Amino acid sequence: MQISLKNVGLVATGIVGGVALSLAISATAQRIADARSPLPVDEIRQFADVFGVIKSNYVEPVDDRKLLTGAINGMVADLDPHSAYLDEKAYKELKEQTVGRFGGLGIEVGSENGYLKVISPIEDTPAFRAGIKSGDLIVKIDDADVKGMSVSDAVLRLRGAPKTKVTLTIQRQGEAKPLIVPLIREEIRVQSVRAKLIEPGVAYVRIIQFQDPTVEDLEKQLETLEKSGPLKSIVLDLRNNPGGVLPGAIGVSAAFLPPESLIVSTKGQMAEAQMKYLATKEEYQRGGEDVLRGLPSEVKTIPMVVLVNGGSASASEIVAGALQDYKRATILGTQTFGKGSVQTILPLPPDRKTGIKLTISRYYTPNGRSIQNTGVTPDLVVDDTAQGNVFDFPRESDLERHLANPLVQNSPESAKKAADGSGKANEAGEGAEGAKKAPIKPIEFGSKDDFQLQQALHFLKGEPVETAKMTADASPATFGSAPAAPVAK
Repeated sequence: MQISLKNVGLVATGIVGGVALSLAISATAQRIADARSPLPVDEIRQFADVFGVIKSNYVEPVDDRKLLTGAINGMVADLDPHSAYLDEKAYKELKEQTVGRFGGLGIEVGSENGYLKVISPIEDTPAFRAGIKSGDLIVKIDDADVKGMSVSDAVLRLRGAPKTKVTLTIQRQGEAKPLIVPLIREEIRVQSVRAKLIEPGVAYVRIIQFQDPTVEDLEKQLETLEKSGPLKSIVLDLRNNPGGVLPGAIGVSAAFLPPESLIVSTKGQMAEAQMKYLATKEEYQRGGEDVLRGLPSEVKTIPMVVLVNGGSASASEIVAGALQDYKRATILGTQTFGKGSVQTILPLPPDRKTGIKLTISRYYTPNGRSIQNTGVTPDLVVDDTAQGNVFDFPRESDLERHLANPLVQNSPESAKKAADGSGKANEAGEGAEGAKKAPIKPIEFGSKDDFQLQQALHFLKGEPVETAKMTADASPATFGSAPAAPVAK
């Protein structure tokens, strides 16, 4: 069996609203079967027996397709947190996300106390025009209560065909009564790269997620910024970026590194899983002229800071790890998520409208580091705010059935300690008296109140960098136990 891994990539861990982002759609259904070992006849017979017992004895008739689909789901999901069976709807949505276009409302959401919390409305979308604000809690979608609903189910309810109606019930701080907001869905086009000059010559580039157009968008944004004058330094913001397509991560890294630099390598059971990805045009685009050809030449040498946090996962960690290994950029922020595994999407016959997302290898940074379960440790550890950390992300090491890090021979507790940086919570909690504190103001990335960004500017200017100070006056405004990085809906 041979599986081409040329376009294989990393899939985000579900850090964003439980929705995985595809890094590649490759291989063929005929390549799924592995004939290297004989089929376990006894276990297959047992499966058939269980199937027959359910069909004959369950309280009501069960459709064959339902039973078999459930069996496939369980078989794949039991492997690790990132392998999954994709039904027709999930398979279609996964492909839509790689190009950043889908039917929806245009809001980035996370989870808080069982509800959906609006991180930010996307400009010029139905949600933005309706006045939905950061910090709003979505408590109902049409007549369905969000409380207790899985984030992925809520996401499916938010999305839908353009021109269809949906009504959100919003709880807003300071409002005595819930707000009823009727909306009409539109085709949403997520702008994966946003950039601006935050000071003369200082470029701020935020990548929301890695999509097919990301590399070209990055080049255009930097080229536009340079028209205002030569760029002197860059802040690349990968916070709350759950990952995306592998070519996007390679291309972004290539924009700041010498040609043909090793960006990432992969190792798996198959010989074909032993891959090395270099900073070459062939690795980040399919045909045509090099989309980075117009990139300002100085971006490969001017001082650079990369912002990361616990919501930076998968493809984001590839970029941060590569730039850190080559000492091209200083990494600033908090420990990243720690997803160092590679998934490929295998379409299934007969109609190829369903598929399997399957983990096939681990990835390694240019220096041979595996960040599985541990993440990328910042060069400068700086909390989300001056009062402590706002985001309370789960880690790869928190997920059930997560893959081990082959380079870390410690106990699970030690691995988790490594993933947490110091092994203890780095956030402001209750004071000695046990009094509860007021929540920290939500962060607006890229604003003057963005503490980590301001520390990046201090560093670029050669000024002292402040780490967060624990105080008795503040506690972190966490986003609950579910992942809270933004997802566009």
